[in-house]
Parts: sequence; structure tokens; C-alpha cells
Amino acid sequence: MKLTRRSFMKTAGTGALAAGFAAPSGFNSVSAESEKLLIKNPGHPAPANFDRLPLSWYKNTVKKLRDTLAQEGVGAVLLADPLNIIYFTGLFHSQTERPFFVLLPVEEDALFWYHPGLDRDLVTSWWATDSQYYFDYLHAKDGYPNLGKVIQGPTVDLFDWVLEGLKSRGYGEKTVAIDWEPTVPQIKQWERVLPKSKFKNVGGRCLKMRMVKTPEEIALTQRAMDYFSKIHAFARDYLLQKGTDATDYEVGQAATAYGIHLIMNDIKHDGKLHNAVGIDVGVSCRTGITTAYPHPNQFFYKKIEKGDALQISGGVTIGGYGGEMYRYFQIAPYDQSREKAWDVVTECVRIQERESKAGVTCSSVAKKIHDYQVENGLQKLIYHRPAHGAGMEGHQAPWLALGDYTVLEEGMMFSVEPGLYDPEHGFGYNPSDNLLVTKDKGILMGSVPYSKEWSFIKL
Repeated sequence: MKLTRRSFMKTAGTGALAAGFAAPSGFNSVSAESEKLLIKNPGHPAPANFDRLPLSWYKNTVKKLRDTLAQEGVGAVLLADPLNIIYFTGLFHSQTERPFFVLLPVEEDALFWYHPGLDRDLVTSWWATDSQYYFDYLHAKDGYPNLGKVIQGPTVDLFDWVLEGLKSRGYGEKTVAIDWEPTVPQIKQWERVLPKSKFKNVGGRCLKMRMVKTPEEIALTQRAMDYFSKIHAFARDYLLQKGTDATDYEVGQAATAYGIHLIMNDIKHDGKLHNAVGIDVGVSCRTGITTAYPHPNQFFYKKIEKGDALQISGGVTIGGYGGEMYRYFQIAPYDQSREKAWDVVTECVRIQERESKAGVTCSSVAKKIHDYQVENGLQKLIYHRPAHGAGMEGHQAPWLALGDYTVLEEGMMFSVEPGLYDPEHGFGYNPSDNLLVTKDKGILMGSVPYSKEWSFIKL
């Protein structure tokens, strides 16, 4: 069944079209027909009933890291990567040019912060044993206008400042784990300030922990993906209702506004620190020739036309967890070449779903997908690997690529992007989802169907 705009309008009512879109009251003017097509997947994990991971989760995660490093003679861990700081401590913060560090003693249940002054309320109201701050970047020695000290002192080297902090806390002769590869100047600073101390890069270990999700992380991700599925249903209804009167920009903006309204009505948000954190709702739409490029660089502002390929895409996170979800549409009329490309892309989604089980390599899954694309004669339309690992940063290792031999583990998550692109004929189809690796297969955490009933529409 291919839903047409005419049949949709009979269901939605002509008053809905006349009302147009207005946030938030105007959401009711858009029919909810597409939500009836969402899949009820019994394999989905139960969604979380919390808005963010509890502090106890972060404390347990830090303990896992401490217990491992204690056996290796490490005295403390110094984290600088904002993703690791959020993952291990739960302190959501904005990363700018201002250096931000947290020190985790291995044999002590404590957190010591080194941070910019503008975040002093953020830090001290969260999990903090003690904290030291510099006024701002660039920091002048003894210059703290907030304390009445407006001093034009010499510029402070903030890495030296942090190393001096380690020394003052008794780590001048111990091994300190760090989560980055230090530059040559940083190594020289370390040798000068802490000549009897050694550093050990554990950035890869921190990433590995972030790659394999716990049940709590999975539940929070599923909650975000459940919201995202409803957002996609709204976007499809909006597309059918507005038809060729709308631009792709309008569809994306309407879906984003709807999604924010949907989620924030269900999230505790009192304006206080540490509530409603890690929330991101971003939906975009592109139509016509722009779908024919994996990473187009132009602004999307085009009237939707009959015959267009169209993509609705984006990402949704809650408490830092969620994922991306794209769906690809083909507006009538279309030819067999487009239908074939759509069929191949869709079967590749199923291949990734079937093959993404614990114990196989990323490379082997990628090969099966690429093999199928080539067997169907569409090699010219292949532009990229089938997927990337999914995490708090969006793109996360490992990679579903021919050259990545990482073994899949239960709890890993991936995007789902076996896209095909045809610039010569002006179309492309690229799906995505958040796929959870399990013992037997991958689970698509979105509820939006990969079906022609959903994707082939007539305006």
C-alpha cells in the first residue's frame, strides 16, 4: 500500500492543512496516522524510567576503572577528554578552549577538579571532594576579579598549574594515568614539574568501557529512540499534509520543534543544575539532488517536488544517550532504477541486523553488506562503510568497515548506514538507526519500519 496525500487528507481533515504549523499548540493540527505504522518490537529493551543515569552508576563505573588500575600500580587518573569526564563522573559541562580536568585517586573515594571559574557552581554542586579553579582563559596569576583581585599578573600555563596540583596532592612520585596522548611540550612539562612521576595513557581503555553499554545505558538509549520514532511519525505526517507546499527546511524545523515539545513535557526541568542534561533533538530534511551526496555542504532550503528522493534524519539524546535515525522516502513518480536501489539498501539493513552478533568481526559484517551491493551491480553508488560505532560523541569506535577487525561484543551499538548515492540521476537513499549487538543478532532500536508502505508516497 502506498499512501497518497489525497487519502491522507481525507483522514486528517482539511482543517488541519488550513491551520498550518505552530509550536506548540499547532502540533494537534497534524494527524497522527503514521504513528499507527510504528513497529512493536518485542526484542526492544525496556526503556528507562529515569531522565539521566544516577550518581550511583557513575560511582560504580569509576570504581571499575580504579580497581583495574590499582593492580597496575597506578596512583590516580587524570581525565581531560570531556566525553570521559561526563562518562565517569556524570558532570555534563560545556567544552571550550578552557582546560577542564578531574583527578580520580585510585585508592581513595574522591574527586578533585581543576576547572575554569565560570563552572565553579556546576562543579561544587555535583560530585566533588575538592576543586581548584582559574579565573578564565587566559588566566593571569592572582587575577580573580570575582574576589576583588583585578591583577594583571603573568599569564599562567594551565598545564603547569594542573601538574602542580598533582604534586600538592602527593602524586609527585607516582604513576598517573591520563586519557590522552601528550604532546612533546606537555611531556617536557611533566618531566620538569613531576620528574619522579610517570604517566600512562589509558585513553583506549576508557573508550573501550564507553563502547560496551551497560543495561542502564541501553535502557536510556531505548527511551530516546522511542521518542525519536514518534518524531519520525510526526515528520511523515507533516510531509504528507504539507506536500509540495513545504520546503525541506520547514519539515526539519517542524519535526525538531515537535520533538523538543514531546520530550520536555516528559522530563523534569526546573531550571536547576544537573536536571534535563544531555538532551539534544536535531532533525533535518533534504529533498531532491541533495540526497545524492553523502555529505552535502549546501544549506537545505528547497521546495519538495514530485519525483524527489527525500531524507529525514538527525539524532536524539537524553542524559547523553540515544542515537541517530534516518528514513529515506521516494515521492512518486519514480522508475525501476530507484526502486531497485531502495530495495538493495533495505536488504542491507536486514543483513546488518542478522549479522551483528557477538563474536564476529566488524570487517566480516561490512563485507557481507558490500558483497550484496556489488552483486546487484550498484558498486558505482557505494561511497562509504556501512556503519560506525554509536556513543555519546555520535561517531564512536569500532567501525563497521572492511579494515576494522574488532570483534563485536554484546552491548556495543552501531549506526545502520548502507547508503547508496546516484549523483548522475539526482537521488540517494541512506537509512540509519541505533543497532544494539546481542548474542544472536543486532536489534534495531527504532520502531520506524523499513517498508515501502512507509517510504513510497504520493503527493
